[in-house]
Amino acid sequence: MRCIDWYAELMEVPVEIYHLTFFTKAAKRMKRIGLLSDTHGRWDEKLANFFANCHELWHAGDIGNMATADTINDFKPLRAVYGNIDDSLVRTTYPEFLQFTCEGVKVLMTHIGGYPKRYEKKVITMLKSQKPNLFISGHSHILKVMYDKDYDLLHINPGAAGVSGFHVVRTAVRFTVDGDKMKDLEILEIPRS
Repeated sequence: MRCIDWYAELMEVPVEIYHLTFFTKAAKRMKRIGLLSDTHGRWDEKLANFFANCHELWHAGDIGNMATADTINDFKPLRAVYGNIDDSLVRTTYPEFLQFTCEGVKVLMTHIGGYPKRYEKKVITMLKSQKPNLFISGHSHILKVMYDKDYDLLHINPGAAGVSGFHVVRTAVRFTVDGDKMKDLEILEIPRS
């Protein structure tokens, strides 16, 4: 005899069984993030393969054109900022700065932002007021992943995923956001051709 049946017999009342779910905290789900910058209108199968298991793609500017943005967004949900080479259509569609929370990680993204000890003035103001856990910028075409102890954040510049520019290797990044943690960061390197 199950405990609830015994209780029903004791109380001589009908018992309805309900399915109840208890949560002690908000449900948590890991997200795989693909991060790229400076595509300059270039999206190809190598990038698509690298990002195939990602839930979202984040683009740190210099997308190139709306056709490229639309192609990426058709592939995976896209969060993006505009860059210095982007035209007025891209600039009216995407902001200069994007602030959001992914799981428990506060993110600030822009195209021209600098890096630890060399941030742009506008970025310093936002870092102080917004206190992100992750600051993302592009523009330099140089891949950098750096912890900034002054602002207690991780800075990522994914380098350049396109072929325009001085870089020798095309780069992109993917990682996992698990609650308020970032982990499993991987880098794609493609010889520029």
